[in-house]
Amino acid sequence: MSQLVFVGVIASARSLKDLNAFTGYLSVESGVITSIGTKEELDNQKNKFKDFKFIHLESNQFLMPGLIDCHTHAPQFPNIGLGLDRPLLEWLDKYTFPLESQYSNIDFASSVYNTVVQRLLINGTTTACYFGSLHKEGCLELVKSAIKYKQRALVGKVSMNIKNNIGYYNDTQTELNQTEEFIQSVLEFKSELVHPIVTPRFAVSCDHELMCGLSKIAQKYNCRIQSHVSENTKEIEHVLKCFSECTTYSHVYDQCGILTKKCIMAHAVYLSKKEMELFASKGVSVAHCPASNTRLRSGLCPVRRLIDNGVTVGLGTDVSGGDSATILDAMRRAMDVSTHLELLGNEEAITWKEAFYLATLGGAKALNLDEKIGNFAVGKEFDALVIDAYSKNGPTDDYVYPLPADDEEHILNILQRFLYVGDDRNIVQVYVKGEIVKDNL
Repeated sequence: MSQLVFVGVIASARSLKDLNAFTGYLSVESGVITSIGTKEELDNQKNKFKDFKFIHLESNQFLMPGLIDCHTHAPQFPNIGLGLDRPLLEWLDKYTFPLESQYSNIDFASSVYNTVVQRLLINGTTTACYFGSLHKEGCLELVKSAIKYKQRALVGKVSMNIKNNIGYYNDTQTELNQTEEFIQSVLEFKSELVHPIVTPRFAVSCDHELMCGLSKIAQKYNCRIQSHVSENTKEIEHVLKCFSECTTYSHVYDQCGILTKKCIMAHAVYLSKKEMELFASKGVSVAHCPASNTRLRSGLCPVRRLIDNGVTVGLGTDVSGGDSATILDAMRRAMDVSTHLELLGNEEAITWKEAFYLATLGGAKALNLDEKIGNFAVGKEFDALVIDAYSKNGPTDDYVYPLPADDEEHILNILQRFLYVGDDRNIVQVYVKGEIVKDNL
């Protein structure tokens, strides 16, 4: 694997409140970051890097960590942009379940998943946490696609055993057997980048027995586990009616042993303070999905309140409830929703710097991957994007005004320009563990 030295503007979050952006250098060997420093430090040790390939970034370019999508539904991509005028449960029955039923067709699954993974990499998503479909073999095609195109991924075979009108479910024992077989099959690939994640769809589709069984499988294989919680008021009412012994939606999962430090829950729009405290104490993370929460009229997730209550939060596109497959959009929607809540008298809105954190290091923490990725630190794996704020044929134009500012202000300007206005055309290179997977530089 190549030895690289990047020289130019480098931006990386140290924490929610600490964005480290400076002009300097970063070196990579065998996919791992080996040193970071100033240009002066580089000049003093150039002989050390005589065998490295140097990449000198232009003044309007910068290096940042790869984007992390904590929640998306790979089989739903053919439905993106459809049916978003319907509420959640109706949308699932009319659009989602009929489409997902098609993934028993291996050729169809392979074709869709190859396209999905490539699309996300083009969009700068170096890590994705995927919901698959009910089909074991179909979901293995998603695993193969992620491995083929070198994306870091968590892939889940969706589990459901509650009957529905489409016939899209399995009996409990079949579901438990196939989930364990899926995990074993994924592990047999021995991929450093792609891992299984246990995936009960949500308490509307899974009964107590199934969720308890899936929790035990996750513990047996030391797997992460993902689901949905408190996305929609009708959904909450339905769940509490089905699990009448439980006082909250979160309690339904907790009594099954699902809520652990390796659990990622999507949405969490209507968590009570008590539920937030439960999540924080158990180490449960939330994938904040502002696009789908808005498009399906589910609600406005109080992300600042979640953070203030100690809950780890990352961002998710949640295609196809969400209408965009880029985390850039999720960042902007997260800021918008947070601003709307502030205007309604709630907590202070999140800033663009905090959104940057949620899309990178926050997402890595939510997926329990922050020891490997999420920001730039010596010893971490090099998942990164090279951004050109004014790329050729891109969405932003380089006007003469404003005049160039000092170095610190210039760095902040090009970062904001990309985060607020940029798109995949500004992402000129994408690296996953040091390997280039997109190159338009």
